[in-house]
Amino acid sequence: MLPTTSLEQIIPELRDAVGPVILISGVGLLLLTMTNRLGRCIDRARQLTKELPKLAGADHAATLAQVDIIYRRAKIIRLAILFAVTSALLAAVLMVTLFLTAWFHGDQAWLVGLIFIACLGSLCASLVAFIADINLALHALKLELGDVK
Repeated sequence: MLPTTSLEQIIPELRDAVGPVILISGVGLLLLTMTNRLGRCIDRARQLTKELPKLAGADHAATLAQVDIIYRRAKIIRLAILFAVTSALLAAVLMVTLFLTAWFHGDQAWLVGLIFIACLGSLCASLVAFIADINLALHALKLELGDVK
């Protein structure tokens, strides 16, 4: 049997759920950036792989090194995307938990707190992986420029 809860009792909880909604929106923008970076990595790796048969010697080795770095970057970006998606999913679970807690007149502050901490922890892990990708991209640029810098 469904609990009897008035709309006035649920509205404050819905207001509290706006924070996680904003978090999901921000994470969505991060995901857009990360998927664009992943797409560029994949495109660049395909381009370099097509050039490999035409190259020999030092050029071949340098191109292979570039492909290796791009593959490592793609794996890091995939990890960053995984953590960002997990963060967004946890924010959605947080909203549902807030709503159900209000609906059933529960006091599950520890559960809400735990979900919120996991959500932000996942977001932090995503951002750390994103920074690792940027550092690796800078390293690849340094290798590509060689003596030009």
